[in-house]
Amino acid sequence: MPPATNVIPLRPEIAPYSPQAQACLNCGVRQTALFGVLGEGDLVRIHHRISDRRLQAGERLYGAHEPGQVLYTLRRGVMRFERHNDRGERRIVRLAGPSDLIGLEVLLGQRYAADAVACTEVELCGIPKVLIDELQQRHANLTRDLMKRWQRALDDADEWLTELGSGPARHRMLRLLLKLSEFGDAGARVWMPTRQEMGTMLDMTVETASRLVSAFRREGLIEPVDARHARVDMGRLLAELKAEGAAGS
Repeated sequence: MPPATNVIPLRPEIAPYSPQAQACLNCGVRQTALFGVLGEGDLVRIHHRISDRRLQAGERLYGAHEPGQVLYTLRRGVMRFERHNDRGERRIVRLAGPSDLIGLEVLLGQRYAADAVACTEVELCGIPKVLIDELQQRHANLTRDLMKRWQRALDDADEWLTELGSGPARHRMLRLLLKLSEFGDAGARVWMPTRQEMGTMLDMTVETASRLVSAFRREGLIEPVDARHARVDMGRLLAELKAEGAAGS
């Protein structure tokens, strides 16, 4: 998650009848979201240009190759990004969680690079590209923050390829659990993909994913909470990953 910025407080009296102003005021990720670098006056002026989006699990926000003029800050929930290869096979290539900025490619005038699909119930802020273009002319800090977020997206993509796309199946599943733990909720619950989704993320069969999840449950590495959530024993997870690293060095 990006480091917290020095956020200027947004007072409730500045726009008491604006639903979007109230959403910004009460936003749980405001300190780490894109507009945390803006002053109060700018926030007052732009509230009406930011849209509030809510999706249910499985709903698509946008599709690959669609033209776009909007970026999104994810306030709550988990999104996945899917692409199809030349054989028509679906691959999940990245995940995003609270405070992540998605759709960065539209800043370059490009189409959306992947299907963006809600893994859980999600809440997002839609930010028009033209608004960011205008703000960048007045705020050098915003440009620097955008560059940091772009670099983070590139780092995430590289990590996905190196840590989740290769190596022994158990190692890939352990790394996936570590990634999912970044998006845990206040109750330390982690969203769990279906076995089929795990297969598309990790390039393994559904049977292999099922076998590994069952083994992790027996070992006490994960504790199911409900059909789509579990608690992860982070101490055990990190210890095994550390041991793997020591063995491979």
